[in-house]
Amino acid sequence: MMLDVAHDESRILDRLRRVLPGGEALTDDCGAIPQAPQGSTLLVTTDVMQEGVHFRLDWHPPRLLGRKLLAVNLSDLDASGAAPLGYTLTLALPPEVDQDWLWAFLDGLGEASRQWQVPVLGGDTVGSRTGLSLGLTAFGAATRWLTRSGLEPGDTLFVDAPLGRSAAGQAKLAAGLRWDGEDPDLKAHLDPSPNLGLGPRLAALPGVHACMDLSDGLAEDLPRLADASAVSLRIAESIQGTALAGPGGGILLAAGEDYARCFGAGLPQAALERILGLPLHPIGTVEGRGPAAVIHYDGSPLRVRGFDHFAP
Repeated sequence: MMLDVAHDESRILDRLRRVLPGGEALTDDCGAIPQAPQGSTLLVTTDVMQEGVHFRLDWHPPRLLGRKLLAVNLSDLDASGAAPLGYTLTLALPPEVDQDWLWAFLDGLGEASRQWQVPVLGGDTVGSRTGLSLGLTAFGAATRWLTRSGLEPGDTLFVDAPLGRSAAGQAKLAAGLRWDGEDPDLKAHLDPSPNLGLGPRLAALPGVHACMDLSDGLAEDLPRLADASAVSLRIAESIQGTALAGPGGGILLAAGEDYARCFGAGLPQAALERILGLPLHPIGTVEGRGPAAVIHYDGSPLRVRGFDHFAP
């Protein structure tokens, strides 16, 4: 059932003020960005999630989609070594989105905002004739901005979580399964939980030289990391092929949406795990720049592609 309330900006703003931390300040044309602590760098990141490209309404419960929209932006900030300060929200709403769906989405966003203690600062709402679009811009502060450009030959590449579970969840959704509140693969895809807080801890270690958030898959993100640092990356022998080693396990070169920290460090794995208090997964090594940005363990160039936002 289509309800006009979901397309009444004043009613939407009233809901935002009631369910989002910081919403009570949504009364003016502009919002104020919290001041970054002295000596830190103010960082900003933006993500747009488009219906039919990044999510399907028949797959994704609205509450979980609200949580995911914030999580993926905070993951970008965290991988840069930043703690979040706040965010702005942009909604482009088509006629088929009704009040129940929109209120559930905003409830999920508010839930995640409280969980990660980050307020809304402002935003915009518009109507859409081309599907649902969800935009979020997040601001954060980093004492040390951990960029993609600091890798050094001899570094080891690590990720902070096993990869491929989100892809397994997407495959299950394509096969007809739906969210049941329990399946870990579906949760990884529909309601990701990046290891927020790890990024600033990595940035505090001089032996950690570069970091990025893995969102488009190793095959797409590793060349970006290599190019930014003007190095070549050799993928570990354990990273093979483009198929999962088993349900929810293994690593997919081409699959994305893992939202893991991928970082290069000159420190031994055991020392890093002792300092950080969590297991790490080595996925490759850093070499001087060669003909290819990323190569397999046997020296052959990587030819697999990851997620392409502009693919038909």
